[in-house]
Amino acid sequence: METSRASWRNTTHDWAGSVDLGHLAGIRRDPEAFAPGGVWHLVLEVVAYAADEAECGGGGRCDVVLRPDGSVSVTDDGRGTDTRFDEHGQVVRKPVMATKDLRFFDLPEAVTLPDGHPRRGMSVVAALSERLAHTNRRGNGSWTQRYEHGVPVSDLERLADDGTTGTAVHFRPSAHLRPADPLPGEIALLATAWPHLSVEVTRG
Repeated sequence: METSRASWRNTTHDWAGSVDLGHLAGIRRDPEAFAPGGVWHLVLEVVAYAADEAECGGGGRCDVVLRPDGSVSVTDDGRGTDTRFDEHGQVVRKPVMATKDLRFFDLPEAVTLPDGHPRRGMSVVAALSERLAHTNRRGNGSWTQRYEHGVPVSDLERLADDGTTGTAVHFRPSAHLRPADPLPGEIALLATAWPHLSVEVTRG
């Protein structure tokens, strides 16, 4: 259904804008604060969204692949990132990559991730990645978009539906971040931190 974008209710992100350059720049200025522990923290930021989906859906699955080139892909089987059509028929995806998550930024009571550090949202991953591809498959269609350092470098590109739903995030972190090299105990912690989500971590 096509409705005015101004009427859309904000929950996790503000639908009014697609990119917050100041927000992204602030993250890039202080990577130690937003990605303590390096790339593994970024992985947890992405998996946390899959866990949100799994909790809403009564259970779900997430696959994390640590790739030889230093990039990471995280794929889940949730509903896919919320995507709507505005009153002009233009497709709009919730701006999770390039704007702040309203639940976690600027709030004193920080939610923590399994590594014990505060959760800040997907924009941290995008801002601290040289490149990132965000693909979502949803009941009303499938799209992908590319980013560099959190800023979109392509429009939303429609994909052929394949009968599935879910979100895939493939990102190559900035070179100065510590590589993703989790200990076995850190991986096992995922199973207890998010009981609704089944997580598998592999090297591809």
